[in-house]
Amino acid sequence: MLIGKRRLSDIDVALSGATLSDLFALMKPRVMALAVFTAFVGMVSAPGVLNPAVAMVAIAAIALGAGAAGALNMWYDMDIDAMMSRTSQRPLPSGRVTSEEALNFGLLTATVSVMLLEMLAGWLAASLLAFTIFFYVVVYTMWLKRSTPQNIVIGGAAGALPPVVGWAAAANGVGIESLVLFLIVFLWTPPHFWALALFKVGDYARAGIPMMPNVAGEASTRRQIFAYSLLLAPVGVLPWVLGFASAFYGFASAGLGAGFIWRAWRVLIASGVDKRGAKALFAYSILYLFAIFAALLIDTIATRALTS
Repeated sequence: MLIGKRRLSDIDVALSGATLSDLFALMKPRVMALAVFTAFVGMVSAPGVLNPAVAMVAIAAIALGAGAAGALNMWYDMDIDAMMSRTSQRPLPSGRVTSEEALNFGLLTATVSVMLLEMLAGWLAASLLAFTIFFYVVVYTMWLKRSTPQNIVIGGAAGALPPVVGWAAAANGVGIESLVLFLIVFLWTPPHFWALALFKVGDYARAGIPMMPNVAGEASTRRQIFAYSLLLAPVGVLPWVLGFASAFYGFASAGLGAGFIWRAWRVLIASGVDKRGAKALFAYSILYLFAIFAALLIDTIATRALTS
């Protein structure tokens, strides 16, 4: 298999200076955890049924793919990661992993993840995983991130695809339900990352990354965070409205969405020097995504148990 101008068999995978802990950190484990969890919920929610052992290995393949995307992102962004306080201690800028090691590791894990998922779940799920990795690494990391303040908006499609990948792995298709899950994560991404950018605006300025607060100003960013939150909250309830989740999920998602809007409102009305609201929204946004997908997971399992 050719990768650029080199064959996979020719890649030197020696990682003499890197520990397993370093390689794990290279995979962005916190980001990977979110991607894997949403993919798992997509898989469980799908109408098809995978053998439990196959499902576990398929989730592992998706985790490898998410980790590969993180490793390749760190490889390409080593220069700007070194300039930012929250990323300066990552494996590459701190010198624990070399650029070549990160590239080799990312390429190999990406290849293995796609091949493994294709063997277990078919070409559709594998193709979606490959596209997710490509979109995150090439479209977002190499192009959008350094060129436009809409980097997070467009690039958010990569982070929103895992539930679609999980659904396709189980159902060998893409239903409207999986697209709704995609839309939830897609609309969640801008307020999540712009809240972070509001209290890390100096980091992004030093690195030359055109995040929204650095380009459009903090007041505009606060308004856009609130606007996206107003869109996200009702979309989060759609699984109930469209009939593939029960009232339990509907009430849970409505409450979580109201909490998101409330915190976004606090960000909107805060003064420019007060970053507490942005920090609170950023923390809550992580809880929101885990909780809304956990509610759907519980709802799906409970509904199937009651109807079986």
